[in-house]
Amino acid sequence: MENSLTGKRVVICGSRKLDEISTLIEKQGGAPVVRTLQGTVFFADKEVEPHLLKFVQTGADWVIFTTGIGFEALVNIAEKLGLGDSYLKKIREAKVASRGYKTLSALKKYELKPIVVAEDGTTKGLVQAFENIDFSGKRVMLQLHGETAPLLTKFLEDRGATVQKILPYQHIAPENETVAKLCKELQTNDYDAVCFTTATQVRSLFDFAREHKIFTDLIALFNERVVAVAVGKVTEAALKEEGIIRVVVPENERMGAMVVQLAKYYQS
Repeated sequence: MENSLTGKRVVICGSRKLDEISTLIEKQGGAPVVRTLQGTVFFADKEVEPHLLKFVQTGADWVIFTTGIGFEALVNIAEKLGLGDSYLKKIREAKVASRGYKTLSALKKYELKPIVVAEDGTTKGLVQAFENIDFSGKRVMLQLHGETAPLLTKFLEDRGATVQKILPYQHIAPENETVAKLCKELQTNDYDAVCFTTATQVRSLFDFAREHKIFTDLIALFNERVVAVAVGKVTEAALKEEGIIRVVVPENERMGAMVVQLAKYYQS
């Protein structure tokens, strides 16, 4: 498999471990190019406080946690407000759903047992797990991380739920210039593969493409020529939701495994 990426130009969309991934791509003979689509995620405790107070006062029929770090952040904010116990009490009174194994282990620490779990860690998996549940007239508190999960929100609202979103971590989109530059380069055949390490990066690229009326072109490029690479299931699901059919994804959710998987793909 040595040098399976020879002559390939590979884009990295992440913002972490850039040197490591670049070195791995170079070892396989490829040329890495960094185009960060991550933007920044900031801790929005002040923005969240009124939403948290509302939840503690009124509770909900369902609470859905999508990240472990987000769940723990909310517990910490509630404790800072002197409402830690009341907050956990309201969760215990509701039906709990959870996405991903990290969320599950965070809930376990507080002896919270979700009755609905997305085993595959994706929002789509959560939607499938909710398939037979009646949400009409139900109040749902939905904890998100940096992005708004339109698919899940629409599903719940279509089923008659009132959704209260809480985002302890909020997302600032990447620089428009970077996204515009990448779109232009993709259209002029500059790259062979693009590596995405979060669903946020996928959204950043395709939301921009939609706004600038090049969405269909971009999807066609990925389905015909440019290889879309995902670090794991959640990112793969985001790519497929956009309409990308071919996604290279490793079994093991690691940056290194992602590069190895891409090399294997080219080798075969």
